[in-house]
Amino acid sequence: MTLQLGQIAPDFEADTTQGRIRFHEWLGDSWGVIFSHPKDYTPVCTTELGYTAKLKPEFDRRGVKVIGLSVDTLDRHEGWNADIEETQGTAVNFPMISDPDKTVANLYGMIHPEADASVTVRTVFVIDPNKKIRLMLIYPPSAGRNFDEVLRVIDSLQTTDKHKVATPVNWKPGDRTIVLASMSDEEAKKQFPQGFTAEKPYLRWVDTLEWT
Repeated sequence: MTLQLGQIAPDFEADTTQGRIRFHEWLGDSWGVIFSHPKDYTPVCTTELGYTAKLKPEFDRRGVKVIGLSVDTLDRHEGWNADIEETQGTAVNFPMISDPDKTVANLYGMIHPEADASVTVRTVFVIDPNKKIRLMLIYPPSAGRNFDEVLRVIDSLQTTDKHKVATPVNWKPGDRTIVLASMSDEEAKKQFPQGFTAEKPYLRWVDTLEWT
């Protein structure tokens, strides 16, 4: 199945380390991040899961629920979690989906046969409260993901949704933003009473410090 931005994230039922869930029901009105791991007891995944567990307060602060997925079984997840806590200093504090029959992995296109037909590649999906897919990242099994970047993109998505702006390269909260190209100057003056700076007719900057 090929998923695209703006589509509704597929719903599913699955067993997790925190009980059986129906995905859309579990998400509720929250943002969500679902990310896959090739299999349990792998070194790169061990570091990723430990780091994401440490970031959970940051996800919580943004109203984001995190859930992982591996094609292994629940008993292996539990044993692996002990290793993660021992080596990374933090136990996994969010659900991990058990997907031994690859139902969810195939639903989300996480199996890339040309890379490895037996395991999932490192995918990340960010899903908004309307259950729409807003971000998709695909990494090779050998490369660990940057979860600080996942948080940064969520900050961008939440800011652009709320304030009708776009964010420039390497943007982070507190940086200036860009007036949407689709917005006329007259509309921009109403939207941004604090004013904006037009560097070019198509490149108009808004100071957003008061939003942070």
